[in-house]
Amino acid sequence: MGKGVAITGMGIISAIGNNVQENYESLLNSRTGISKISKIDTIHKDDILVGEISTTNSTFEAQLGLEENSWSRTSLLGVIAAKEAVQQAGVSDINDCRTGLISGTTVGGMDKSEEYFYDYFERDTAWKFINTLHAGDSTQKIADSLGLEESFVTTISTACSSAANAIMLGARMIKAGELDRVVVGGSDALSKFTINGFKTLMILSESYNTPFDDNRKGLNLGEAAAFLVLESDAIVSRDNKEILAYVKGYGNANDAHHQTASSDNGDGAVLAMRKALKIAELEPDAIDYVNAHGTATPNNDLSEGRAMLRVFDGQVPEFSSTKAFTGHTLAVAGAVEAVYSVLALQNNMVFPNLNFKTPMQEFDLLPEVALKEKELNVILSNSFGFGGNCTTLLFSKEA
Repeated sequence: MGKGVAITGMGIISAIGNNVQENYESLLNSRTGISKISKIDTIHKDDILVGEISTTNSTFEAQLGLEENSWSRTSLLGVIAAKEAVQQAGVSDINDCRTGLISGTTVGGMDKSEEYFYDYFERDTAWKFINTLHAGDSTQKIADSLGLEESFVTTISTACSSAANAIMLGARMIKAGELDRVVVGGSDALSKFTINGFKTLMILSESYNTPFDDNRKGLNLGEAAAFLVLESDAIVSRDNKEILAYVKGYGNANDAHHQTASSDNGDGAVLAMRKALKIAELEPDAIDYVNAHGTATPNNDLSEGRAMLRVFDGQVPEFSSTKAFTGHTLAVAGAVEAVYSVLALQNNMVFPNLNFKTPMQEFDLLPEVALKEKELNVILSNSFGFGGNCTTLLFSKEA
């Protein structure tokens, strides 16, 4: 089970960059994308900070050759990132083998739905926009834009572990011989619904988020899209592909503790990490760096910290959360951090945990606070979602 699945392409758009290279440069230069809300007319725009992508929908539509005001922002972001991933993978004919698309999202096209909801009875065209709400709408638009025909196309919506689960499912399908190539990741745009929902939970911060800091106040929401292209050994060999990294292991578990909170001791997270290590046939000491879920909420950072201490028997490797760069991108977090994990492997870099000042009182764990060069061979990346849905991915240089 330890043989990995090849990653041959990546694409991303986030608050710190419109493509992979721009994201990498921001990570190297500790350039955060957290700012005040500028594109959503919400009563909370002066209360909180978010990881907002600066480009407007109109610019995206012109870039993609679409009619103005025709797609949800979630779909636009998804197509941008997916096309970059496919292009980097050197795929000229998306249908030259059994190719699939697995995309994760939480609120789908909610941004368009809420914009047109009150016009439903007055405008015949309103339903077209309201109907973008369902999770599969953005996935189908991405598939159509890529030119996928008679393919396996599906959507995963498991809260903040959605894209991580998409990557896991894609890797499993290649290993099982069901697909030869699969584009995996996710897309989520900011909306009033998301902002209001998290505001109700009282876990949003009015300042820059501070993962694993004793004085952390909550998360900054973010928007993004990120995709990886996974390919089988046969396709890699046939096309003489350059391999960026491998999906080495994966694990999913549920601690069945609470609708929105992780268990105090990180039971689900422990199970997910141990499953991923088992699939990869690796011991904990093989992990060189952990890209932590690290949302900067009181519950998550305590739970995840305790879970890491349990899995690594007190000897936790270098770790950091990159959410202080992008904000918490919800369904997309696992794919954003998969791209960052591959970049870390390629460049032997541990990315900094921005804004950290004060160690947590509950345990002796210190994240990496500065960019650090280190020989990296295996990276563990955590993504935990509401409902206790915990997923861990392992990325490696070697299969």
